[in-house]
Amino acid sequence: MEKVAVYNKKSITDIDVAGKKVLLRCDFNVPINKETGKIRDEGRIIAALPTINYLLEQGAAVIACSHFGRPKGEFKPEFSLAQVAESLSGHLGKTVKMAKDVVGPDAVGLAAALQSGEIMLLENTRFHAEEEKNDAEFAKKLAAMADVYVSDAFGSVHRAHASTEGVSKYLPAVSGFLLKKELDYIGGAIGSPKRPLVAILGGAKVSDKLGVISNLLKISDAIIIGGGMAYTFFKAEGGKIGNSLCEDEQLESVLKCKAEAKERGVKLLLPLDTVVGAEFSNDVEPIVVDSGAIPDGMMGMDIGPKSVAEFVKEISNAGTVIWNGPMGVFEFSKFAEGTKAVAEAVAKSDAVSIIGGGDSAAAVRKFGLEDKITHISTGGGASLEFMEGKALPGIVCLLDA
Repeated sequence: MEKVAVYNKKSITDIDVAGKKVLLRCDFNVPINKETGKIRDEGRIIAALPTINYLLEQGAAVIACSHFGRPKGEFKPEFSLAQVAESLSGHLGKTVKMAKDVVGPDAVGLAAALQSGEIMLLENTRFHAEEEKNDAEFAKKLAAMADVYVSDAFGSVHRAHASTEGVSKYLPAVSGFLLKKELDYIGGAIGSPKRPLVAILGGAKVSDKLGVISNLLKISDAIIIGGGMAYTFFKAEGGKIGNSLCEDEQLESVLKCKAEAKERGVKLLLPLDTVVGAEFSNDVEPIVVDSGAIPDGMMGMDIGPKSVAEFVKEISNAGTVIWNGPMGVFEFSKFAEGTKAVAEAVAKSDAVSIIGGGDSAAAVRKFGLEDKITHISTGGGASLEFMEGKALPGIVCLLDA
């Protein structure tokens, strides 16, 4: 097996923050209820608390910042972080001072007056177009308010933005607890896994996961493929897929993946059977057919019972499981069984289990199994790129341990 590059970076416990001003990049891009405009899920705010509490207890003054939504470089009141400051104040039991701007006079004034053990929140960093352009002047202004930079927004580290990477050119940069946990768990799973390492990949598009498959083929003992991406494999092998999802431009790529798996001695498990429906709806009758033999006019919506049995058996023997992407349309109750069975098998196994954010994380929470998973990643795109072996700018920029 080949070794995959992992990160060894300094965290907040490796530096002295007492009496220092800390620019803390959080992920406060919280989901909002469209009707009320209120925060629908405070999960990301709660996830930031251990790092914030530690910094405050150590005598730091915390200048928190985050993006929120897509205001496209303009000040738009509906994208204000004011209600995040309110929520954070409640959880911390102390006032979070809310700046009216990001690098303007109000933010700079509040930051200058901030005392040890106090916390403030800058306005949405994406109110400035310079944020996503990683503009040096904007990054310098952000950095000028603080003595140290702490990155704790794993969901944004695959982007080289001013608040995720640019500021590290002007301040010593380390990880917070949330980011360190991601590096430890995902880095451990791909760098020195407990074997056998079983990777489960699902979701709609195989094109989204080709890089991940390619990287995991170097280190995995078995790769399980489910979800919409499986139908591209079946069509490539000459199977009938009816109206199922398929990326015709990837037929050659998936055949190469199969050939590489064979060459490396990695088990590549595709579904043996498929649950199909006449249309993309929960109101249709689910029918089980053999994979690669889907009738015309039907579309694959989930893995079938034979596939479930084979996948569950593989998972039960695993030492490490990495899972990214559902096995079918789990949002529809009639087509959720495959994803549910896989989630239950992962939860039941003795393996170190890593769920790579996004839909897999939503599925695990939907089935009430989150407490039985070793680590659920906070970043969908970032965890995929991490598993793909890509250099993540928001991590590369941190000080080496």
